[in-house]
Amino acid sequence: MGGFGVGDGQVPVDGGADGPRRAPGGLVALALGGFGIGLTEFLIAGLLPQVASDFAVSEAAAGRLISGYALSVAVGAIALTAATARLPRKQVLVGLVTLFVVGNLLSAIAPAYSVMLLGRIVAALCHGSFFGIGSLVARGLVEPARKSRAVAVMFAGLTLANVLGVPFGALVGERWGWRAAFWAVTAIGVLALAAIVLLVPGGRAGTVPGGGTPSGLRDQLRAFRSSQVWLTLAATALGYGGMFGAFSYIAYTFTEVSGFSPADVAWLLMVYGVGLVVGNLIGGRAADRDRDRALILALLGLTVTLALFGLLAGSALASAVLVFLMGVTGFATVPGMITRVTDAARGAALAASANVSASNVGNALGAWLGGLAITAGLGYTAPLYTGAALTLAALLVMLVAGRTPSSAASSSPAGSKSG
Repeated sequence: MGGFGVGDGQVPVDGGADGPRRAPGGLVALALGGFGIGLTEFLIAGLLPQVASDFAVSEAAAGRLISGYALSVAVGAIALTAATARLPRKQVLVGLVTLFVVGNLLSAIAPAYSVMLLGRIVAALCHGSFFGIGSLVARGLVEPARKSRAVAVMFAGLTLANVLGVPFGALVGERWGWRAAFWAVTAIGVLALAAIVLLVPGGRAGTVPGGGTPSGLRDQLRAFRSSQVWLTLAATALGYGGMFGAFSYIAYTFTEVSGFSPADVAWLLMVYGVGLVVGNLIGGRAADRDRDRALILALLGLTVTLALFGLLAGSALASAVLVFLMGVTGFATVPGMITRVTDAARGAALAASANVSASNVGNALGAWLGGLAITAGLGYTAPLYTGAALTLAALLVMLVAGRTPSSAASSSPAGSKSG
């Protein structure tokens, strides 16, 4: 069957050997929403000094605008998905993006630090549920053989935001003030909201072939009886923990080990961000061909990359190349992990959102272990080695998952080989 199989508002995307494909406009709407959510997550890092000065708060208090956001993501992913289990998924997405717009509007007009913190928390509540439910809707917009690529298209917005978020915030904040950055993100949210209303179909978008669409909370929780769901969540947490644990201290590695100046860190982070974009697209395509094999190879590649980075961090050239490869191999797992957990959960949105929460748990675990290693006096390459150890654990979990009897359905690229 040619193309993505949906006729409304389509745009061309790469189809590889099969020629150009047509992506449903709904995927573009979801990617735009992901881009806006990614921007509001990342841009604050470049605005903290201005925000702290404007509200006359300490750097630590300003930092809670980041940590508070992360905590709200973890809580919102599970709570909102569970609370909206019986609602049509398009309506839920509209509500989530509306929440996002309200939160960023609060930040833009905040008269006091407490109001801005509230705005950050409100905006973050939608983050996990949007990507969890959105991934189910995305895969429901295309034929089964292209479900991981559809998820990759949606996540392309997030990866682009990772590249552009910090420089965008710093540039807009320097020219027009930090509030202008949040006004811009609010406007992007309004555009995404309109696009989702107009381009994302209603009905049963997001239905998983062979599994139906669990509607009640009891059905959602029943999905967690599957060992494959738990194995995939564990692999997600450990894989993310490895990559982002190393990434959390990468600036210190660059400046204290590789010999880069602090001014070089910005472009090196952009190199990493480009790697995320490339890895997301490659991972989606590979997962549609042989998902478990693609995930195993990506985790193996990330483990080797992090270990080599630790060994070769003293070379500036090697560090620049390896941070790119870290982004590629790290994010190549994302589309496949999401479609794997939703297949194992037979379309339960709560499992998709739990996957987002698992990645945040992994991020916290990786950063904590990396910090312990530095505190123990092991140096600024230590987070790379702790990251490699976590990723190796994720690889072992995936190998176990691939050999577990119920993995046959979850490893089928199109669902046609299952059952």
